[in-house]
Formats: sequence, structure tokens, C-alpha cells
Amino acid sequence: MKQAPVRDILWLFSGTRVLLLIITYFTYILFTAPNYTSTPVDVVALFSSWEHWDAVHYVSIAQYGYQYRDDLAFFPLFPMLIWPFGRLTGNYLLPATLISNFALLGSLFLLYQIATEAGGELVGRRTLLYLCIFPTAFFFFAAYNESLFLLLTLGAFLAMRRQQWWLVGILGFLASLTRSIGVLLVLPYLYELWFSRDSFLASRQRFILKALPIVLIPLGTILYCIFCWKVSGDFLAFASVQIRWARHTSWPWYGLFLAFLQLFWFQPFGSFSQAHIILDLSATLGFMALAFLGRRRLRPSYTLWIAVLLLFYLMSPATTQADALQSNQRFVLEMFPGFITLAMLGIQHRRLHQAIMLCFPALQATLSILFVMNRWMV
Repeated sequence: MKQAPVRDILWLFSGTRVLLLIITYFTYILFTAPNYTSTPVDVVALFSSWEHWDAVHYVSIAQYGYQYRDDLAFFPLFPMLIWPFGRLTGNYLLPATLISNFALLGSLFLLYQIATEAGGELVGRRTLLYLCIFPTAFFFFAAYNESLFLLLTLGAFLAMRRQQWWLVGILGFLASLTRSIGVLLVLPYLYELWFSRDSFLASRQRFILKALPIVLIPLGTILYCIFCWKVSGDFLAFASVQIRWARHTSWPWYGLFLAFLQLFWFQPFGSFSQAHIILDLSATLGFMALAFLGRRRLRPSYTLWIAVLLLFYLMSPATTQADALQSNQRFVLEMFPGFITLAMLGIQHRRLHQAIMLCFPALQATLSILFVMNRWMV
């Protein structure tokens, strides 16, 4: 196992956290304080300026439980982790934010190991850099479950590489309690199990011991389905309530078709929706391209995972919204193989790296400002 550059990872993590804090301070004050006065802003509101959109739901569920049917769209592990610290301190937003950020820190160490094994030390370092400066990486700072899910899936993939199957099962169980997509970790598990079949097929007992942990992965989703049934009478309430966010099961190309139709036909130039469509469409097409370009650079199970994620999100577009691909610019944060491929390409093409270093931080600063000001950024 390659020794991770602890100091460099800590600098990258803390440096990006400090920059987001600086953005928060100046954004909230300059956008809300009266012009040319010494009147201070509401300090409590300043420190809670990241409690928007999904963060509100996670904090509320941690504090009060599942009060409304729509809350069932949000899987329980993240609120469960917030709850004990919130009970102790009386503040639920702070522990939620800290959990999100420390999960990112853990993810950076795991991702370095995976990326280094895939392409060497420079690829490992570059992958972490691109992930942290990605335009929507500020969601790792907010009280969202993105970084927790990333931590669990990275841990599961690293355990697969080490053939630690019971650890894969446990981490997969936790991942499927974090996000609905977590249950699909069974697919890369099956591939890696088949890939290493020669080491245990000779013994039926060894095969059973290697294959048995896979049942843990869907168990998390099954337990949540039972909970949904108890509180709402619907086993799949977490999927049924997605209509609240205009999401409908569709053919995977339908959302892309709607996005192009809105972008080039219905949306006037310079509209708010047009800008959102460009961001979500660019993220979607970009990671589709990275999945294709990385298919021969990465392990097949990594390509399978990014393909599964893309297919899942493309099959549930927001068909009645102007931006049918809404939130895809956030969802791609989970597609770690795409960042590894991007790192390989950035090393190979210097101009690409320069463009990334110019565009990614600028976009992240802009989108962070939108989030802090409670503009539509989900």
C-alpha cells in the first residue's frame, strides 16, 4: 500500500475549507449588510448561511425525525450520525457540517490509494486536487451526505481490491443506508468476485464465504423499505416521493433530449434556467465522456460503477422542470473513477490542466456564493 502524503492532503483539505469560509464571510456580509454603514449582519444567520436545500432536511430529520412523507426521500444514515452530537450540543447544523467535512478528509486518503494504484503517485495527487476544486465540490462542505457516501463507496472499492469481502459487505450496507444508489454496489462486487474466482472456486466453502457478504449490501435498503412501510404504508416511499422534485422514471436519453430542447429552443439567451441547464448538461456529458475514455485506463469494475451511476441518474430526470438534469452537477461528485481519468488526461495534456485550474476554482467560488445566498443550487 502506497504511503499517502498526509501533510499535502491536510493542506489541500484545510486550504479549500478556509477558502470556502472566506467566501462565506464576504458573500453574506457584502450581499446582506446595508451599503456604506457600520451595521453588522445577523451573526447567527451568517454562521447558518449553509443550511439550505437538502441540508435543511437532513438537519430537521436529525432533530425531529421523519415528520413528513417527503422526508422519506432522504436516507437515514447521515441524520443518524448527526443526532447524538446534536443532542449533546443542542446544535444540529454544526455536527452535520463537521461530519460532512471529515468524511471528505477520509475520502481523500482512500481516493489517493485507489488513484495511485490505478495510475501512479502523480495521478493520485492530481485526482485529489481536481476533486477538491471541482465546481460543485462545495457540497462536501455543506451538511449534505455526498462526502459520507463517497467515503463509504471508496472504502468498499478499496476493500474489493484487497479481497476483504466482509468489509465490502459492511460498507455496502452503510452506503445503501446513505443513498438509494448504494444498493447497486452489488454489481462491482459481483464483478470483482468473478474476476478473482480462480483463488477460491476450487473450494465450495471458500466460495460461499466470499459470496455471502453480498447479502449485506441490499440489507440496508431493505431495512429502510421496512421503515418506510411502517411510517407511510409504502415500501418504496423514498422513490414515490421523488415526484415532489419532478422526477419520473424515463428512458435514459429522455432527460438529455429535454435538456437540449430547452437549451436550444425554449430558453432565451441569458435566462437563469439556461445557465443551470448548461452546468448540469456539461457535467453529465463530461462524465459520460470520462467514462468512455477511462474504460481502458481503469479497472472494469470502476467503469461499471460510473456507468451504473450515470444510467441511474439519467433514468430519473426532472421531466417537468426547465432543467431536466437538475442536480447532476452535484451527483457527478460520487463518480470517483471520472476524476481519476480526468487526472490522467490532465497529466497527458498540459493545456487541459491549465484550463481546469482556471475554470474549476472560479466556477466553485461562483456557485458557492449562489448557495450561501440561498439561490437555486441543489
